[in-house]
Amino acid sequence: MHKKSLLLVLLLFVSIISMAQVKSPEEFLGYKIGTRYTPHWKLISYFQYVAQSSPSMIKLLQYGETNEHRPLYLTFISSPENISNLESIRLNNLRLANLAKDKMMPSENAPAIVWLSYNVHGNETSSSEAALLTLFALVDPANAQTKEWLKNTVVIIDPCINPDGRDRYVNWFNSVVGDNYNPRLDAREHREPWPGGRTNHYNFDLNRDWAWQTQIESQQRIKQYNLWMPQVHVDYHEQGINQPYYFAPAAQPYHEAVTQWQRDFQVTIGKNHAKYFDKNGWLYFTKEIFDLFYPSYGDTYPVYNGAIGMTYEQGGGGGGGLGADTDEGDTLTLYDRATHHFTTSLSTIEISSLNATALIKEFRKFFNNAVGGTVGEYKAYIIKNNPLDAERIRALLNLLDKNGIEYGTGTGSGKGFNYHTGKEDAFTLATGDIIVNTAQPRAAMIKVLFEPQSKLVDSATYDITAWALPYVYGLGAYASKQSIAITSSKVLADSVQNAATDSYGYVIRWQGVSSAKTVAQLLKKGIKVRFSEMPFEVSGQSFARGSVIVIKKGNEKFGNTLWPLVVKICNENNIKMNAVSTGMVDKGFDFGSSKVHPLKAPKVALFTGEGIGSNAAGEVWHFFERELQYPVTLINAADFGRAKWNDIDVLIMPDGNYRFLNDKNSAEQFQQWIQNGGRVVAMESAVTQLSRQDWSAVRLRKEDEKDTTGKKDPYLLLRSFENREKDAIPGTTPGSVFRIDADSTHPLMYGYPSYYYTLKMDNIIYDFIKEGGWNAGVIKKDNQLAGFVGYKLKKKLKDGLLFGVQDIGRGAVSFLSDDVLFRNFWENGKLMFCNAVFMVGQ
Repeated sequence: MHKKSLLLVLLLFVSIISMAQVKSPEEFLGYKIGTRYTPHWKLISYFQYVAQSSPSMIKLLQYGETNEHRPLYLTFISSPENISNLESIRLNNLRLANLAKDKMMPSENAPAIVWLSYNVHGNETSSSEAALLTLFALVDPANAQTKEWLKNTVVIIDPCINPDGRDRYVNWFNSVVGDNYNPRLDAREHREPWPGGRTNHYNFDLNRDWAWQTQIESQQRIKQYNLWMPQVHVDYHEQGINQPYYFAPAAQPYHEAVTQWQRDFQVTIGKNHAKYFDKNGWLYFTKEIFDLFYPSYGDTYPVYNGAIGMTYEQGGGGGGGLGADTDEGDTLTLYDRATHHFTTSLSTIEISSLNATALIKEFRKFFNNAVGGTVGEYKAYIIKNNPLDAERIRALLNLLDKNGIEYGTGTGSGKGFNYHTGKEDAFTLATGDIIVNTAQPRAAMIKVLFEPQSKLVDSATYDITAWALPYVYGLGAYASKQSIAITSSKVLADSVQNAATDSYGYVIRWQGVSSAKTVAQLLKKGIKVRFSEMPFEVSGQSFARGSVIVIKKGNEKFGNTLWPLVVKICNENNIKMNAVSTGMVDKGFDFGSSKVHPLKAPKVALFTGEGIGSNAAGEVWHFFERELQYPVTLINAADFGRAKWNDIDVLIMPDGNYRFLNDKNSAEQFQQWIQNGGRVVAMESAVTQLSRQDWSAVRLRKEDEKDTTGKKDPYLLLRSFENREKDAIPGTTPGSVFRIDADSTHPLMYGYPSYYYTLKMDNIIYDFIKEGGWNAGVIKKDNQLAGFVGYKLKKKLKDGLLFGVQDIGRGAVSFLSDDVLFRNFWENGKLMFCNAVFMVGQ
């Protein structure tokens, strides 16, 4: 017998012996799936047990851990032959996608890779329970059908993307449920407390982080995803209790980058699911709500990377418990929910196996078209290398690296869409300008992330409609319809290496998050610094407003360790220290001038807790801890009266409902704290609530004109019931980009040019501040750059305030009406937030 055949026989023999001993989840856990919740550690224990029991069919990989140090695992399941050749299968798959470094010719005679991602939202718990059932069905020796599927399919299971959120929910639920669950929706077991288990440790929605990868779970997972590049990916979710099951095909709008094959195969998969749901009499719906547009979901990110990406939604969610009453008088149980997800799991694997050859063929075609340069009308994107943008450019390149997007530099000139003017303009490539050509494997992803205006076939979309990276990062850029030759892949200069010399002092330019982090670290170490409110020139160098000055005066306690410590912090953050030999400037104001202010280390507090948007609070919390690495105290807004106000210099009020403002005594106490020197950073709806206070200089814009609809023609009032969901669209925007005029002389706008790109997600605008404050960021007529804005709203979004500052006594309030930290990927807004925290009111 041939050695390879003998090996295969031995593998099969070992597999049969071991699988015969594999326990079902019920046998291993001691309870039937769906009758109680399985905590994460038990979930992983079962996967480890099965991997040990069936080593010929399973490979288990720990790919990372969460913020709370729970392990993250992938499980690879296939036939013994495929598992023994798993690395070869992976490399061949990368060759199919033109992503392999060895450039060897791929084979299309390969298994399809199906990746199943469970429990991205922690309180949508049924899918991890279904993962247990799916794993057993694949290895169960009595299930001959799944063994056939695994001959030409490799299944990758991530049993729980969000362990921290899952355990937050499961531990809470187990602590409040009785011996028997109560299906009444007014029972406390259906009323999950703040912040809920949906999000990760930092209250981030991981299902909106695939492309941006701001969170540690996403970063570790996408690194693995890009090593495998599956042909099929499913993201498991739950929705409202009274909604039946949703599966593919998805709703419109589809982004035009979605190929016809991807659209058609969604229908194929949906029909296979329907077969099983019809057989069992289960309700379901397709082609509604969940579209394929925004690029950072668990369905769209895989789609733009060549896969059939899908979302499956089961009724239940955080209010589902172990059983919940529905409007139809039924009881929806965890067992039901898990069974439905289990059914679509197997159905997905089955239909993928039946179509493995076509999946592989079309997958290769997708990437061949990509490197052939046939994707999209724009063939190259040019990022201008403005030295003032260096920190944001570095952040952008980091994002491109995480998504496997290639870039470089070159020479030449051409014409292209100017992101700032919105017009076709000529450009000339200068030294350091970055070129991203679309003729590469990630062409679809590049198109989606960079194109100036994505085309919408339906304005009723599930998420924001604009995210072009030049706007996100605040960079000068062009989109060219001609490819531009890349002559070098080296883009960034080597890391900054400052050296300590005995200078009079050093100046740090205030240009981005890295600058702010550097200054925050200096303050945290007790180093005293100053900042200039005016531009200045000294020692042959020019410095803009907000530049931070470190001198020996005031830092005598550090002695000879001062400059080595400053060097260490600046080098760690890749920030250049600019030596100056004197405090007498050549132009501007000397370092001892009243125009140069001490920058004191603020004691920062963040309102959080019940009534506050958990995502909004999480953005701020994460930004302080993981980016600035500066201390922030989280205080529940309900504990307003218990806060130690003397120990708070800056209070951040994220989007939320602030009930203390409705109490006269609390509101007066709050106002007095501001007058005594307190500084407030109000964000989104907090701005609206503060605008109602008597002392506020900011007022919500009243309607310019009364609605006269129907006065001339009463028949205009006769609306169609069928179109009721779309009638409000003309007055809304789900998320679009506007260029606002910025007063870069004001501390709130230090480090910015005369404009800022904002993400507008509501219809709110404020009147200009007339006295007692500053209109730092205003929106004017016809400044929309990208995304959908209803025609009625577009007329109103002009001549108003979006970002401002009010001086109150010795204190100040910064009004940030748009979310400058949106999902922590809106890089362009982060410096404004830092200005509000560190610069305003100093």
